[in-house]
Order: sequence, then structure tokens, then C-alpha cells
Amino acid sequence: MNLLNVTSEIGELKKVLLHRPGREIENLTPKFLAELLFDDIPWLDLAQKEHDAFAKVFKDNGVEVLYLTDLVAESLAVSKEIKLQFIEQFIEESLVTSDTLKEKLAEYLLSIPSNKELVSRTMAGVKKIEIPNFEKRTLSDYIRDYPFVTDPMPNLYFTRDPFAVINGGVAISKMFSQTRSRETIYGEYIFKYHPIYSDKSIPKYYDRNMLSAIEGGDVLVLSEKVLALGVSQRTHPASIEKLAKSLFYDNKTNYEVILAFDIPKIRSFMHLDTVFTQVDYDKFLIHHDVQTIIKAYEIRRNPLLKGKLTVLPVEGKLDEILSKHLGMKVTLIPCGGEDSIAAAREQWNDGANTIALRPGEVIVYERNHITNNLLQEHGIKVHTIPSSELSRGRGGPRCMSMPFVRGNLK
Repeated sequence: MNLLNVTSEIGELKKVLLHRPGREIENLTPKFLAELLFDDIPWLDLAQKEHDAFAKVFKDNGVEVLYLTDLVAESLAVSKEIKLQFIEQFIEESLVTSDTLKEKLAEYLLSIPSNKELVSRTMAGVKKIEIPNFEKRTLSDYIRDYPFVTDPMPNLYFTRDPFAVINGGVAISKMFSQTRSRETIYGEYIFKYHPIYSDKSIPKYYDRNMLSAIEGGDVLVLSEKVLALGVSQRTHPASIEKLAKSLFYDNKTNYEVILAFDIPKIRSFMHLDTVFTQVDYDKFLIHHDVQTIIKAYEIRRNPLLKGKLTVLPVEGKLDEILSKHLGMKVTLIPCGGEDSIAAAREQWNDGANTIALRPGEVIVYERNHITNNLLQEHGIKVHTIPSSELSRGRGGPRCMSMPFVRGNLK
């Protein structure tokens, strides 16, 4: 088995990456919620218990659970030079402008003896009061009433977004917002320096320094030959074409077609996987409203011009498009059923966002009871997890997990 192997959304899950919410959640304040892309402040203690219950479902089903902080800490432990480089890069990308403050921040981070604690502190956000002998020096210090030297990264428990595993390779995301841009530093260091995952056999399909945005929640691996990508609020069409060329030409994968799905550019439809996830060979869970407004496009290799793409609009209903490309009749299960109120409520609480343990078996939020009952009526085995706090971040079980290894479908 390859170090990375994700050739479908539903193949038996062997290894998955999670991030247990940390102090970055407690560093959310009402004044800066919108800036940090949150609508509410989760209670950390309960959020961690809910996340532990999530991880337990994986472990109870034989899935090896990896944690983001562990992998990054192991990457920094490779050499002192890598650790120093990480600290310097983190400070630079945190937009610390004062040279004096940069020096003090570097000294503070270097004083942390544990690599894992160092990584956790960078994620949590560094408060001004944590910097020894911090003094107001600059005009910004006096005018801007902001408690942090570096911003917290509360969205990190959504490990789906900063990079995407596709087949045996990885696409490091270019995040849509400045708020989340530093999250991809961790993926960069894992795939450059980790004792296992820096292996040169792992192809890199996209890079965090590319110009246009793409996020992992818009990447759905339907098969070894078909990839679905969302054109969303956070993924630009140019990124999809760049990724397509990388897969078709630069890395010569077996993909024959990329289906680009254009969805509304609004927060409630944030990524493709918030409105559309696969739960079995022939079944998908979908937000009811998307069926009538989603537009699809086929992207293929240009048969005449090497290195170029052919892009064509696709006519037909979504189930017909999926049936054609998967070679079987597909059933769409509406999140929340046919009740428009239930559909809107449960989609807002990520009822359409599931992670498959194996074909026909998924993890879901327990609060979306109408959707969960519908799944069971369609023969899907459902593992429910508590979500009163985790759901406040506007992301579901798929958003919170990045598969590293799945078994291939037979």
C-alpha cells in the first residue's frame, strides 16, 4: 500500500488525519468572530469531548488516527535548521511588521522546549501578554486594540481544507482567505520534512504558493478515473484548470475526466462537500436546493493540443451525470428530506456532510435526525456523534477528517 492512497470517497478507510481542537478555540472573541470565519464560540471542553468521540468511532472501526500536531512536531524534530526555518516562516506569514517584535517573538517560540507545544502555540495564536517584557512601541500598538501578536487558527480542526489527498499524491491548498492562509504551512512541512511523508514518491499536484485559491472541501475523489471539484466561494475556476493540467499532464495520472460543479458562492454552501457527499457505491447525500441550481462541466485532456484542456458544459440532471460517469444508476438522498425547513436547518448543521468508513457506512452528526433516518431507510449504516459545539464552526464529519489511506474499490 502506498503512503497515501485515496482512489474513492467510500473505499474502506485505513488511515485518517484529525486535529483535536485546542486553545485556538478559546482565543475566539465576539469582536473578531467574523474576521476568523466563525459565527459563534464553541465551548472547548465539550468540543474536545465531542471530537474524542469522533476519533473513537474511527478507532473502533480499525482506522489508524493521525493527529496534525504530532506530524508537524515530528517534521520539526528532523533538524534544528528545519525548526528555525519554520519559526521564521511562521512569523513572516503572520505579518508581524516590527523588527523588534519579530526578534522577541522568535525568542519566545524558541524558548518552548517541546516541538509539539511549539506547534500548538503557533496554532493557538500568541497573545501580547505572553511575550516577555512586551511594550507598546509602534503606532499600531497604540491605535489597534488587538490582543494578539499572531492570530489564532480556530478553523484548523477542519483538516479537510488545507490539503487534499488524491490517489497517491497531495494537493496543498491555496486558501481563499488571509485568515486561513497560514494553515497550509503545516501541510507544507509534513510533506517536505516528515520522516515518512516527505517521501519523494508522493507527487505534489498543487502548491500553496499558486495564485488562485482552492480548498480541500471542494475535492471529491469519485474513482480512479473521475474527480469532482467544486467551483465555490473558496475555489476559483483557474485553480481547477491548474490542478487538471497537473493531474492530466505533469503527473500523468489515470484520470480521464474532471467534473467541475458550479455551486452558489455563499457561506451556507461554502464547499462542494457541504452540499454533496457520497455514502455508497450508488448513493449520494445532497442538499435539496442544489439539484436545480448546480451546473456541471467536463474537463478532459485536449486530444489535439498537448498540455491543453477541453472544457464542455454538461446537460442533464445531477443523478444522470453521476450515473453516466460512475457506470451505474445513482440515487440522490435529499438532506432533510422534502421538508424545506428541515432541509435548510439540517444542511446548515452539515447534514449533507458525511465521512464514509466503507461503502454504505458513514459518520454523521446526531443532531440531523431527519437526514440520518433517511440514510438508514436507504440501507446506510449510520454512526452518530455529538455535535453541539463542533458544529458551531460550520463543518461536518467530512470537513473534520482527511483520509490518508483507503482501500481500493473492487
